[in-house]
Amino acid sequence: MKKRVKLTFPQHLIKEPVIFTMAKKYDIMPNIRRAKVTETVGEMVLEIEGTEKDLENGVEFLKKQGIEVEPAEGDILE
Repeated sequence: MKKRVKLTFPQHLIKEPVIFTMAKKYDIMPNIRRAKVTETVGEMVLEIEGTEKDLENGVEFLKKQGIEVEPAEGDILE
């Protein structure tokens, strides 16, 4: 299953490898569709692919890190 999410990173996580960590830990394939990163703001539209359970766990992991996760326009259904 594929899903698109919009991520907003707090300043202290902008340089941390949280997407890589989520992908490895929950067997998710990430595809960055759009990103805007400065010293103070990090925004990203991410397409993620994996099982429904892995995607749920991965999104929950991001939220627990302090990343704001919202559905992005144009979710992909398989």
